[in-house]
Amino acid sequence: MFKVQKLNQISAKGLEQFAQSTYELADDIVNPDAVILRSHKLAAADVAASVKCIARAGAGTNNIPVSDMTARGVVVFNTPGANANAVKELVFAGMMLGARGISQGIAYVNSLDIQDSAELNKVVEANKKQFKGTELMGKTLGVIGLGAIGSMVAEMGLSLGMQVVGCDPAISVEAAWRLPSAVKKMESVESLVANADFITLHVPAIEVTKGMINADLLSSFKPGSRLVNFARGEIVDVQAIADALENGHLATYVSDFPAPCLQGRDDVILMPHIGASTEEAEDNCAVMAARQTIDFLENGNITNSVNFPALSLDRASGTRLTFTNDNVPKILGSVLSILADANLNIIDMLNKSREDVAYNIIDVDSNPSKDVIDAIAALDGVISIRVIV
Repeated sequence: MFKVQKLNQISAKGLEQFAQSTYELADDIVNPDAVILRSHKLAAADVAASVKCIARAGAGTNNIPVSDMTARGVVVFNTPGANANAVKELVFAGMMLGARGISQGIAYVNSLDIQDSAELNKVVEANKKQFKGTELMGKTLGVIGLGAIGSMVAEMGLSLGMQVVGCDPAISVEAAWRLPSAVKKMESVESLVANADFITLHVPAIEVTKGMINADLLSSFKPGSRLVNFARGEIVDVQAIADALENGHLATYVSDFPAPCLQGRDDVILMPHIGASTEEAEDNCAVMAARQTIDFLENGNITNSVNFPALSLDRASGTRLTFTNDNVPKILGSVLSILADANLNIIDMLNKSREDVAYNIIDVDSNPSKDVIDAIAALDGVISIRVIV
């Protein structure tokens, strides 16, 4: 029986994926095989030596010590695209709020202490001009990051009659196929922001993106443009945002990552981190995380990992071996020699690497002995090994 530790309130639809006959789930569990979580901040020291994989029911994995897990041979999954529609819809709401003075108008009406209906209507009619906004149709939307969410936002912009430009140096082939042909690809972020009336961010918080929206880049923004950030707080320099708003170069900033220096401003709309906070998104993320965990534990297959290569092999008869190793020459050859010396016939196999780590799936015709497994585990460069019957 596999043991799964859940560190947050996980959707029931996700937990239902784990068969009770095969899996034991608990918040506190001894020697878990897997961890499933949402926003729980996980330290490397908190991850038991028995853990083989960690599944994040969401896109970001900045709450997981990924590099430490890679060194230990622990696969880290996320669920890209599972919450994409929820975020896309909130981006649309953010663009509307930033363009039309909606939240400011609501706050103004609620601030009025007028009991007479006729007088109230007279006052609001006389003062509504201060909340005049702009329409989205005909404007240019710049999308930075064209993955699962960014491509959906781009398509939404087109459906609203906007001109859409996009930039993503790391766009995958799959994402490129998803992208509507009407989206104009920009060669650089600088050229994108110089031409866009609305800019929306959809990149992860990694070293190359942290602080990417800074004073230098903001100086390239089209004057009076509006910035929407439902990606990550770390990718913007909030003080530079405040300065750009102060000098009028940026008209509005909308984000669900609040910052003290931006609170209380009429040209800033801040929300709690609610981009993926819908029942549907939580269900989708939990189900995807659970299914990826199950396929890995039961079959050794890897889908949507942030630190291991994607690798999937249909099960054949016999026994499956999976092992992780440093991505250096001769290790696979040494493993195959050990199997051959033990008269174990290979039915099927796959090998793939990602940066410094390689992952292997080998189906053999019979159960390897403990001596064989120990010999493979003892090879210099082998990080971890599993036997899946």
